[in-house]
Amino acid sequence: MTTTTTKATGGAVSARGGFIGRYGHRLNEIGLLAAILILYVVLGLTASGFLSPDNQLGLLRNAATIGIAAWGVTLVIIAGEIDISIGPAVAFASVIVAKGATEWNLGVIGAIMVTLAMGVLWGALAGWLRARFNVPSFITTLGLWSVLGGLALYMTDALPVPLPESGLLDVLGGSVLGVPTAAVVMLVLFAVFAYVAKYTAYGRSVYATGGNAAAAQLAGLNVPRVRVLLFATTGLLSAITGVLLAARLGSGNGGAAAGLEFDVIAAVVIGGTALAGGRGSLGGTFLGVVFITVIANGLVLLGVNSFFQDVVRGLIIVGAVLINVVISRRSAATRLA
Repeated sequence: MTTTTTKATGGAVSARGGFIGRYGHRLNEIGLLAAILILYVVLGLTASGFLSPDNQLGLLRNAATIGIAAWGVTLVIIAGEIDISIGPAVAFASVIVAKGATEWNLGVIGAIMVTLAMGVLWGALAGWLRARFNVPSFITTLGLWSVLGGLALYMTDALPVPLPESGLLDVLGGSVLGVPTAAVVMLVLFAVFAYVAKYTAYGRSVYATGGNAAAAQLAGLNVPRVRVLLFATTGLLSAITGVLLAARLGSGNGGAAAGLEFDVIAAVVIGGTALAGGRGSLGGTFLGVVFITVIANGLVLLGVNSFFQDVVRGLIIVGAVLINVVISRRSAATRLA
């Protein structure tokens, strides 16, 4: 009788453990999806205009500002690094494209190409400092945060730089078949990065670097090159976001995108990417971006004091991250058992 009971209990525990071990990494995404659905129901009932088509399109535009950069930052954090330069990088990119198209006589296309190239260069510089001199990525990107932010404000005297009239800029700042162009770009880039992370050797090398950089190096992976490519990618994505933001606003602005880096990192971590590296997914980050964007939009529509909005968002973000940590620890404990 005891033996039978023990076997039955053991089988039940094994089955439960097998389920959690196999699907535990998805629990965070499932919880986030449920939280987003609850937010939609609550805000749909309490916030006037939340479900209106115009507001939903606005949500897509705001999500794109966070999401485009978040795809690259997801891979950076999976690799065990961090990039806190996103906000000033986006602002600086918006200034460069505006200056290039007007004062520097590069034309709109030329200004966009120069901006994207500069994004790759400043990102690669941060990655090179990390790879060549082993400077912590927090320090290199903190320096970049200060330099780019200061340059953006210095070059413009903290004043907007108007963009010229351009059909291309109208499209970039407008919509395609009724969908905001920025959102289209975000979704296309999401598909690209999700494929790269899951199905390519480069994606596997990012996970390996974050799991154990020394072991990855011994296994033959070029860890320094991976790091340079990662930060060059976030620089490029920041530049793309800056171009789209400038087109949307009609000007480059050194004060634009203030605090964007915090929303990006929050979305990535809420999505289940471990700050220690080695674990994360683009799908989780996508849900994290939606979660952050819906909260911000809902607080505005509910008329919450603008200063108190930061308090509410901070508490929600910390709570979501704590839930993520608890789920991750239980999943890890179940796998070890």
